[in-house]
Amino acid sequence: MRYGVALFPSKSFQEKINSYRKRYDTHYAWIPPHVTLKEAFELKDDEVEAAVRNIRELSSDLRPIRLVVTKVGSFYPVNNVIYLRVEDDPTLLELHERLNSARFIQAKSKYRFVPHITIAQDLSDIEHADVLDRLKMLEFRHEEIVDRFHLLYQTKNRTWKIRETFYLGGE
Repeated sequence: MRYGVALFPSKSFQEKINSYRKRYDTHYAWIPPHVTLKEAFELKDDEVEAAVRNIRELSSDLRPIRLVVTKVGSFYPVNNVIYLRVEDDPTLLELHERLNSARFIQAKSKYRFVPHITIAQDLSDIEHADVLDRLKMLEFRHEEIVDRFHLLYQTKNRTWKIRETFYLGGE
């Protein structure tokens, strides 16, 4: 089964982001707005509990994350993804590094880690340029403390569900 690790911003900020995602993100119905900490990877059923224990161990001494969203960006020309840039936070970067060196995960990341929340994807080049220009004119400055992240699994209908929640700074 496919798994991934992500953190979710507050519900109020998710609602603001979703007002754009529902128009521009083909994955809108599959997962709420999130910061991907570990891209999708495969685990066998008998490996899940060990992975949960490992994630708990590797994150047990980390503090909550200061999530600061600053501006709209794009991964163009690599792909036509438009995102909200999340400023680097030491805990966020450390958590990503630990997850990507965890013993239960064999898959390596395809891309360099750029903390972000996707708001548009699968756009044509023309759509991408138009949407990016419009979104860059808007103010997205947001700041909050996030004290948890999640191990997610993908269902047969492609939606992502929470399998386990991990707390930063103690449970």
